Amino acid sequence: MSQLPPLLWLQAFESAARTLSFTAAGNELGVTQAAISQRVRLLEDRVGRSSLCAMRAA
Repeated sequence: MSQLPPLLWLQAFESAARTLSFTAAGNELGVTQAAISQRVRLLEDRVGRSSLCAMRAA
């Protein structure tokens, strides 16, 4: 991996992980739950891991 992922993706991941909620992360960052989900998915695709799969199932 030669480039770092976009900051927006990292912010979405951090907020979702900290709040354990895509909805709360969206509220915190002023975007929709769907936007958080998409950013986290893009980050997971970039790094090749599903880091929040357990949280998504909850």
